[in-house]
Amino acid sequence: MITKPILALSLALLTLFTGCSKAENSYAISPSSPLDHSHTTFTELLKTHVKGAKVDYAAIKKSPAKLNTYLDTLANVSKSDYDKWSKDQQMAFLINLYNAATIKLIIDNYPVSSIKDIGGLLGSPWKQDVVRLWGKMVTLNHIEHDLLRPTFNDPRVHFAVNCASIGCPNLLDEAFQATKLDAQLEKQTRAFLADTTRNRLDAQHNTLHLSPIFDWFKEDFVKKSSSVEKFVAPYFNDQDRAVILSNNPKIKHTDYNWNLNGK
Repeated sequence: MITKPILALSLALLTLFTGCSKAENSYAISPSSPLDHSHTTFTELLKTHVKGAKVDYAAIKKSPAKLNTYLDTLANVSKSDYDKWSKDQQMAFLINLYNAATIKLIIDNYPVSSIKDIGGLLGSPWKQDVVRLWGKMVTLNHIEHDLLRPTFNDPRVHFAVNCASIGCPNLLDEAFQATKLDAQLEKQTRAFLADTTRNRLDAQHNTLHLSPIFDWFKEDFVKKSSSVEKFVAPYFNDQDRAVILSNNPKIKHTDYNWNLNGK
């Protein structure tokens, strides 16, 4: 006969080992509360540490509490709550998660000259489990390629997510919000295409110089506008737009600068 003390001990040990097994594969999620869709905490961090094209990673590393608090807040959002949100709320949430997670990846490895140095010769920074989402650790690749791109089919996302590099579109100095998401995406796209160091038309040689982003994710732009040229044309002035749409310029991709966009 099993006595009550032994039975109680057995149940306690079973609970302990079961809990440990589950913890190896996921993170427990606290009961979720309504998310602040203005993402105020992240905006406060960005306003303080993002100046133009530069991010002050050293300062964030020195005082990471606000970033960690924000990431914990996002981690406590359940999948069932997320599914109830509008598409704009979902997209803003994932863009902010990606950008905050990238900052976290950089400061965890800072000082570093390039995000590509993280992970070593055989690793990839985009394939590392870096942030919690819906009870498990996920990669930057998962957020971008499994969630953002196929779900929302908006190629402007490539000018919103930031890869911590000089060649990347600048990190917006405020969090993305559902209430002004379209305007923010448009602002980012227009600003990036206006940067003549990365995108420009050489009408004399009928050549359209574009960032490699338009090569790496060509399928997204073609799916949206039937061609890369038709996607970018509205962001050029009237004269250049006419050339792009009528002269069928050849596309040449500019160099991509992978150096850290640090201050």
